[in-house]
Amino acid sequence: MQPVAAQETLPSWNDMAAKARIEAFVYATVTEGGEGYVAPEDRIAVFDNDGTLWCEQPFYTQLQFMFDRVRALAPQHREWKSKEPFKSILAGDPAGVAKAGEKGVVELGMATHAGMTTDQFADIVSNWFDTAKHPKTGKPVTEMTYLPMRELLDYLRANGFTTYIVSGGGVEFMRPISEKLYGIPPQQVIGSTIATQYAIVDDVPVLKRLAKIDFVDDGPGKPAGINKFIGKRPIFVAGNSDGDYEMLRWTTAGKGPGFAMIVHHTDAEREYAYDRRSAVGKLDKALDEAGRRNWLLVDMKSDWKKVFAFEK
Repeated sequence: MQPVAAQETLPSWNDMAAKARIEAFVYATVTEGGEGYVAPEDRIAVFDNDGTLWCEQPFYTQLQFMFDRVRALAPQHREWKSKEPFKSILAGDPAGVAKAGEKGVVELGMATHAGMTTDQFADIVSNWFDTAKHPKTGKPVTEMTYLPMRELLDYLRANGFTTYIVSGGGVEFMRPISEKLYGIPPQQVIGSTIATQYAIVDDVPVLKRLAKIDFVDDGPGKPAGINKFIGKRPIFVAGNSDGDYEMLRWTTAGKGPGFAMIVHHTDAEREYAYDRRSAVGKLDKALDEAGRRNWLLVDMKSDWKKVFAFEK
């Protein structure tokens, strides 16, 4: 096939080194007879979601969903008024929620994501996405996706790549909207899961979501998830934090061509500026090793003409 030119399909990227490196890799990948040629069935590209495809600040979108679910369910749980981290959520105290740590987040997840069927949860998530707003911009959370990254997804697919989401977020939280937002169908979304159980309810087979963690798709879990659900090592990976470090390492350790990029949040005006000290999307180890490992560091402020589609 003839490569699709990046200048035609990456209009929100400035014509700088980052765009040129992406274009050069894709050109080599699809040019038959060339040293870097990869057959279409092996052109696997994986993308983190939070902070890579959509905004993850001031807190993860799924955490915002949890907060809203706690408020909606509070009338059924009087005990939450005196139990953390529910008490702090109901009081509008984010610092109190943070004190609960990882254990508190897990408890929130079980309280807001379990105890229903998979179909019921999908409806709850879809309805939430229809109305949820970003706390800073006031825009629908579905509009907080990065335009340059959506263009990159389209560009790769136009050049014969199959694109996947590989995220620490809940897989059934992302699947209802992944195709609408990114053109990635639900079966190409890999994420963290809770246990499910087959049951018959009113003579109808259902899958019940249990209050038990099944798989955490973060850090070293990402390569394991890719191997389990895709069965092939990707040749292209995009992430933004140390939670993607192992996925970046594994993708670029293959025998053939491998391309890794990190979205570096450097634009406090159009989005947020954060890396090493951030409690959300911390980028430290991967930032230190990017140059040595030849990973592309995408500078959001200088490499992107636009961050969001709604920008004028």
